[in-house]
Amino acid sequence: MKISLRKTSLVDYPGRVAGVLFFPGCTLRCPWCHNRDLVLGNDHLDFIFLDEALKHLEKRCAVLGGAVLSGGEPTLYEELPELIQRIKKLGLAVKIDTNGMEPAMLERLLDAEETAPDYIALDLKVAPWRYAFLGHTCEDPENMLAASAGLIRDAGIPHEFRTLVFPHKFVTPEDIESLAFLVDDAPWYFRIFRPGNCLDPAWNNLNAAEFRDAETLAKYAQALGKRGMCPL
Repeated sequence: MKISLRKTSLVDYPGRVAGVLFFPGCTLRCPWCHNRDLVLGNDHLDFIFLDEALKHLEKRCAVLGGAVLSGGEPTLYEELPELIQRIKKLGLAVKIDTNGMEPAMLERLLDAEETAPDYIALDLKVAPWRYAFLGHTCEDPENMLAASAGLIRDAGIPHEFRTLVFPHKFVTPEDIESLAFLVDDAPWYFRIFRPGNCLDPAWNNLNAAEFRDAETLAKYAQALGKRGMCPL
C-alpha cells in the first residue's frame, strides 16, 4: 500500500506532535475538497510505501506523540486494524479523521483495545439528506453517518466533530439543526473554507469564508446545546 506522509504536524492531533498518513481514495466527492490528488489517487503525488512511513514513525517516536490517519478516507482500507496495532506498539497514540461512510470498519476498530484509535474526528459536511450532492459512491449515506456518529459517541474515547464553513451561506443553520442530533458534548469545530486545489476547480474561484460566518454557525450550534467552537 502507498500513502502520502507529512512527517511532522503541530495542528492535526490536539495536544500532540504527530506524523500524518494520508490515504488515497474516498467514498465522497466533495467539490471543495483540497486533497484533490489524494481523492483521485493521482500518480504524481509523492506517495511512499506504508512500511517506509512506519519506519519514519519508529525513527521519530521519541519526538512524536501520535500518528494521524487521514485522507482521502483511511477507513476504506482492510489493513487499518493491523496498522493501528503496529503504530500503538511504537508507543504512539492514533487519531483517525473520517467522513463516517464506513461504520462497519469503525465498529471493527472499536471492538478491541489494540485496534481502537485514541481520538476520532468525524466530518459533518451538510445536512444528512444533502449528502447526495457530495457524489457519494455508497448506499444510504444518511444511515451510515448516523451509525458512525453513534459508534463514536458510545466508544468512550476522545473525539470531535468538524464542519467546514463556506461563503454565501452554503452551509446553513438548517444544516446545523439537521446535524445536531449526531453530536454529543464533544467539541464541534467550525472551520473556514479557503480555496485552493479543490476537487472541482470552480470552487477555487470562491472567496474564503469569513470568521464571522463560522462564528454565526458555532453560536447556532451552542443555542442547540452543543459545544460549537471556532478555532483561529
